[in-house]
Amino acid sequence: DGLRLDDAGAQEVALRLARESVVLLRNDGGLLPLEAGRRVALVGPVADDPMAMLGCYTFPSHVGVRHPEHGLGVELPSLREALGRLVPGLTHAPGCAVTGGDTAGFAAAVAAAAAADVCVLAVGDRSGMFGRGTSGEGCDATDLRLPGVQPELVRAVLATGTPVVLVLLAGRPYALGPEVDAAAAVVQAFFPGQRGGQAIAEVLTGAVNPSGRLPVGVPRDAGALPSTYLNPPLGRRSEVSSVDPTPAFPFGHGLSYTTFEWSDAGVRGVDDVPTADAGGGDRLDWAVDGEVEVDVTVRNTGDRAGVEVVQLYLHDPVAQTTRPVVRLVGYARVPLAPGESARVTFGVPADVTSFTGAHGRRVVEPGDVELRLGRSSGEFAAALPLRLVGAERAVGHHRRLVSTARVAPAAVPQSA
Repeated sequence: DGLRLDDAGAQEVALRLARESVVLLRNDGGLLPLEAGRRVALVGPVADDPMAMLGCYTFPSHVGVRHPEHGLGVELPSLREALGRLVPGLTHAPGCAVTGGDTAGFAAAVAAAAAADVCVLAVGDRSGMFGRGTSGEGCDATDLRLPGVQPELVRAVLATGTPVVLVLLAGRPYALGPEVDAAAAVVQAFFPGQRGGQAIAEVLTGAVNPSGRLPVGVPRDAGALPSTYLNPPLGRRSEVSSVDPTPAFPFGHGLSYTTFEWSDAGVRGVDDVPTADAGGGDRLDWAVDGEVEVDVTVRNTGDRAGVEVVQLYLHDPVAQTTRPVVRLVGYARVPLAPGESARVTFGVPADVTSFTGAHGRRVVEPGDVELRLGRSSGEFAAALPLRLVGAERAVGHHRRLVSTARVAPAAVPQSA
């Protein structure tokens, strides 16, 4: 038999990855998941475009586009096809194309949205190469506005007053400006792949509880430079600039349909040297060649199963070269049933604090640092103070730059 790259097993992997990658950015008033029996309109230029699921280096985009007579070669359901299976009576109107200035379809899209209880508005990109798309290799942008007349379509649909779920199927983090605050719910999917349409439909209807987290911040303003969250203090809102670069949604952000409670955060040396918990002011000594363990208990306080993503960040307030305010040094996905708790433990080697120093060598520098447990780079549940002690240490290519993570059932408190 010939080699098959698209068998049932491979498609199942694609579906699992897509489900885990879809990010719920906003859900004001609990609009999502969509309630059964509500009239739903699906509008937008990528709503019925299967290629909106694929990046530029996928086979249909890279090679298949040169041979249209052979079709896609793979099953690639669009969002309309996948959502239509789950939402009876779904209405659809594209409104406009991804690119170009034609607004003739606005009226039909606005009418469909106005007649519905909820409007799912799907906007974004079409991938390509060397100018044949709006995102991909050689498909650059001079600002971060949505391509074509899509911004005008977003404003027209929002003006109907119908609650809007904004779905972004894109290759870059587009800035939506004030309109991002007017959408009741926002879902981000960065080219989610062959089964992406199904994954998004399942998230919208609640068949899947979203657990994706942003791999990049989503800017608020279209003129914002594509920037990393790894910025120093002057890369953030400050008194020295009239511009506020705070993103609309920070790196690591993502919501769930359930709620989680974090408690009992603490840090200790690997030899069980005690220290204060997150509320204390004591600093644990951390040898420049040593390791510490960070613990936190996470509990699902909602009524459905979900996955929390516990993120561990390093804050180094003073160093010989400028350091980012926070940097991700560990994370763990924590699946929990309703009422279930887990204890998350990170093993953190001092090497993760290393950086290129003033003399061009990568070093671990003694001094005060913090390890912060957060739901994103902009929302922290605990800040654990430590002090790196010992002489400055140069690290080579054997350095350990990955924290280990363990997730175990939390101990059940004994009754009095």
